[in-house]
Amino acid sequence: MFHIPLRTPCLLLCLCVAGTTVHAASLADDDLTDLSIEQLLAMQISTASKFPQALADAPSSVSVITAADIKLYGWRSLAELLSSIRGLYASNDRNYSYLGGRGFLRPGDYDTRFLLLVDGNRNNDSVYDQASLGREFILDLDVIDRVEYVPGPGSSVYGSNAFFGVINVITKRGRDMAGPVASVSVGSVGERSLRGSYGWSGTTSDGKAGDAEFLLSASSYRRDGRDLYFAEYDTPDNNHGIAHRLDHEQLDQLFFRADLGAFTLSAAHIERSKGIPTASYSQVFNDPRSATLDRQSNIALAYNTALSGQTRLSTRLFWGSHDFAGTYIYSAPDMVNEDGSSSTWWGGELNLVTTRFKQHKLLAGMEYQRDAQLKQFSQNTYLQSAGAQPGQPQVLLNDARSANRLGLYLQDEWSLRDDLLFNAGLRYDRNSLSSGAVSPRVALIYKPWLNTTVKGIVGKAFRSPNAFELYYSLPGEGGQKINPMLRPEHILTRELSWEQQLSASSRLLLSAYRNTVSDLISQELDERDGLLVFRNVSRVSASGVELEYQRLWNEGAHLRSSYSWQRVTDEMTGQEVVNSPAHLAKLNLSSPLALLRARLAVEGQYVARRKTLRGDTGGYALCNLSLVSAQWLDHTEISLGVYNLFDRHYSVPGGPEHLQDSLQQDGRSYRLKLTYKF
Repeated sequence: MFHIPLRTPCLLLCLCVAGTTVHAASLADDDLTDLSIEQLLAMQISTASKFPQALADAPSSVSVITAADIKLYGWRSLAELLSSIRGLYASNDRNYSYLGGRGFLRPGDYDTRFLLLVDGNRNNDSVYDQASLGREFILDLDVIDRVEYVPGPGSSVYGSNAFFGVINVITKRGRDMAGPVASVSVGSVGERSLRGSYGWSGTTSDGKAGDAEFLLSASSYRRDGRDLYFAEYDTPDNNHGIAHRLDHEQLDQLFFRADLGAFTLSAAHIERSKGIPTASYSQVFNDPRSATLDRQSNIALAYNTALSGQTRLSTRLFWGSHDFAGTYIYSAPDMVNEDGSSSTWWGGELNLVTTRFKQHKLLAGMEYQRDAQLKQFSQNTYLQSAGAQPGQPQVLLNDARSANRLGLYLQDEWSLRDDLLFNAGLRYDRNSLSSGAVSPRVALIYKPWLNTTVKGIVGKAFRSPNAFELYYSLPGEGGQKINPMLRPEHILTRELSWEQQLSASSRLLLSAYRNTVSDLISQELDERDGLLVFRNVSRVSASGVELEYQRLWNEGAHLRSSYSWQRVTDEMTGQEVVNSPAHLAKLNLSSPLALLRARLAVEGQYVARRKTLRGDTGGYALCNLSLVSAQWLDHTEISLGVYNLFDRHYSVPGGPEHLQDSLQQDGRSYRLKLTYKF
């Protein structure tokens, strides 16, 4: 018997789907799948420059994922959605999801080098500066209108954390989800979810949308979890390496948005608990008490108005909070460790955009954030006498402080000629926890021919050390100490991209880049006292090429495919860095199936081998399948998603907190979802 490589069936399946487009009749869709390439390129995006502009004019090669894409491909988390974008890849340690960009994802690091926005508001928390991208993300994906991803340095307009890119999640309005909508889904391993939404939009006498609308949505998710086997714990005392149903998860989410003329008020909340099957941080294996709890709330009020025909004013006020609590179980002595943080922040932003100067579009603004509470705590409770009083908590860490962040920025989009744009931005940031930073970015956007755009981009970005890196400490062997002398880390990016519209229905993008990261914040062991400490010790360089091809067919089929080559090297050692695949390949193909009165979507991904802390993981290819129809039952949309269709066994690199060098990921799973519009 001969062996067919696993990626081959996935590619064959994609080709078969493409073949159905020749004779398939177009289905009626209220989404963007029927837009031409010209219309897609003319779509107004707002993330790259903080004001609306066409994709072709943005000082970056921006990717946009729409609500239609989310529905068609059945993504279950923001991390899955982002993994479909060129140059990005995700890891999951069975607790949280982490995002890698252009070959950089350090095991054990949090998602601090991506800035996550929701409707332009910072979503990274204040203690860890973490972007929550998995199920722990604050929004249900069904309330997302689109996601704009801006790769490259974004600190010139956004400040800290806009290091490798900016992710802006833009929510739906009341008009996008008119009336009551209910959704229920069931899936593998006892997975089930329920969502109820209500959207309302006032109308004028001529039937057009009015100035008032709102959207309210609540959702709940539960997952029982499955038994997981870890060979590193395969002993009789550790249940032969089987963690019994500790991969459970539950969360509840609430979202509200109201648009009243020039005002927009939004609020979001999530509570999420997750079991820890991996026994991270040297815990007792297979103990059901091991878990983490996250709670986050955000409120924002924005005001956007025209001061004149040439000038617009935008202001916003925001408030946020994030609480994290981890329960970790240890033996010898029998002990429960409770470790976590609590943070609260508030602030505001004001900016002006004006075109009153001929051939210039100027943006000027300021942003202030008060980190009112940055609290970190850790305590042990002994369950039996072992040199401490049983039942009485022993406080190991109780650090509470506050901080201020201030940013001033200026950007000019200068139209030198009809075919030549010059975009220059500069921002100064000051964080009371660290030194200041200046972030410039310049881009030259040239259109030598009607359907060709060439972009040259040079920029610097930074990331300030966060409260965890600066002030988290634990005594004893394997503990950690503070380092208030940490400096911000910086990145210099040089990128050249070529965007070619091949026809009214196809587009090609080619991009080459070079990144240099200096003063990289890394955790290392201080041999003098045996404690871990964060220091500015590393310098990393990265080079890469990205290729993307998009194609639309008149029959309604849509193809988006990409290939990325990247090489990331630690300049201190000359070695490739951990968790950095040299090759990424993506394929997303959807097509109407007239006979089934449905739409089929196929997603294929290939991730090359990755170096781990002690070895490496093999490369793997995955294939996901989704079938969506709104025509089988009145008022009802039915979708079926099958993930890891060919049941591929694969793993991702583990962090230093795990005994496992790599962590096995899920095999084949499914989800059936029904949405009813009343």
